[in-house]
Amino acid sequence: MMIRVGVAGLRRGLSLLNTFAMHAGVEVVAACDTDAALLERAGKEMGIANLYQEYEDLVRHDLDCIVIGTPMPQHAAQAIAALEAGRHVFSEVPAVASLAEAEALVRAARKARGKYMLAENCCYWAFIQSWRQSVSEGAIGKVIYAEAEYIHDCRGLMRDATGNPTWRTRLPPIQYCTHSLGPLLLITGDRCLTATGMHTGSNVAPDLGVIDMEVGLFKGETGAVYKILCGFSLVREPSFHYYTLYGTHGCLERARGEDKTLAYFDSVPHLRGMISYPLSISHPRAPAGATVGGHGTCEYYMVTDFLEAIREDRNPPIDIDFAMDMTLPGICAHLSAEQGGQPVPVPNSRDWV
Repeated sequence: MMIRVGVAGLRRGLSLLNTFAMHAGVEVVAACDTDAALLERAGKEMGIANLYQEYEDLVRHDLDCIVIGTPMPQHAAQAIAALEAGRHVFSEVPAVASLAEAEALVRAARKARGKYMLAENCCYWAFIQSWRQSVSEGAIGKVIYAEAEYIHDCRGLMRDATGNPTWRTRLPPIQYCTHSLGPLLLITGDRCLTATGMHTGSNVAPDLGVIDMEVGLFKGETGAVYKILCGFSLVREPSFHYYTLYGTHGCLERARGEDKTLAYFDSVPHLRGMISYPLSISHPRAPAGATVGGHGTCEYYMVTDFLEAIREDRNPPIDIDFAMDMTLPGICAHLSAEQGGQPVPVPNSRDWV
C-alpha cells in the first residue's frame, strides 16, 4: 500500500518530510509553505513537483495524509480542514490553542474517516519507552508523583526577519506542555482531572510581553500528582528536558543536562544511592538515518507507528483522545493562572461525541 503524503510548513515540517520519505511504501508528493523560496528549494532537493503556497490547494491535492508542521496557531484549523477532506492527519504540537478549538477538532476527528495522530515525539524517546516498561512491570510500584520541565530560551525565535513579534510571544508557556506531560501520562496511563497554574509574568523580555515561565499542578484519576514547568523566555543555557517519577517502591529520574537515567529500587537490598543507567533518547538498534527528524531516533519510530496504524486500520498510539489528555491540562492551567491559581477542571474529550 503506497501512502501519498503532503507536508505543510517546511521549517519544522522539513524534518518530518525527510522522516516520512525514508519509510518504504511512502511517497511525498506535495508540499506547502508561504515562503516561495523555501518551497522551491525543498521541491528541488526532495524532487517534489506539486508545490503550493496556499494550504487549501494542498488539501485539494490527491493525498492520503497531510503532515502539519506549520506555526502553532494554524494547527487546529488545518487539521480540521484535512480531516473533513478525508485525509489522515499527522499534526505537530500543540494540537490546539483553546478549549473551543479542542472540542471542534475532537468532533471533526470523530466524524472523519481519516486518522488523527499528534506528533508528540518525546513519547518516543528510548528512555521514556524503557521507563514505561519498567513501571508497567512494577519496578517502582504505584506512581504517586511525577514532574517534568521543558526549559528553552526561545527569545531568538520571538521576532521575525523584519523585527515583528512571532506567535511564540502569544503562547502561554504551560500550553506547550505536551513534551513534558505527554510522556508521563504515557508511562502511567493516567488522565488529569484538575489543573492549577501560576506564572511569573513578563520580566526577561517585557518589550515582547511574553510570559517568562509557567507552572502547572495536576491531579490525576489515579490520585497521582503531576507538576510541569515550561519556560521559553529566560536566561539559561543549554536547554533541557527533565523528568522524574516517584513510586511506592522506587523512583526514576533523568539527570538534568545528561543523557542517562538515575533510579532507586527498594527491591535491591542494601542499596545506598541512585543507580545510573545509560538510557538515551535514541534507540541503539535504529536503522541508519533514523536521526533525520532532529531529536534522536524518536521521529522515525513515531512516523512508523502512524503509518502502521493507517495500513492496519487501527487507532494511532497518540490518537485524538490521548492528544487531548496531554494538551487540555496546559490550557486549563493557564486559565487557572489567569484566575489567581484557582483550580480548573480538565474536560474529558471522550465526552465530546
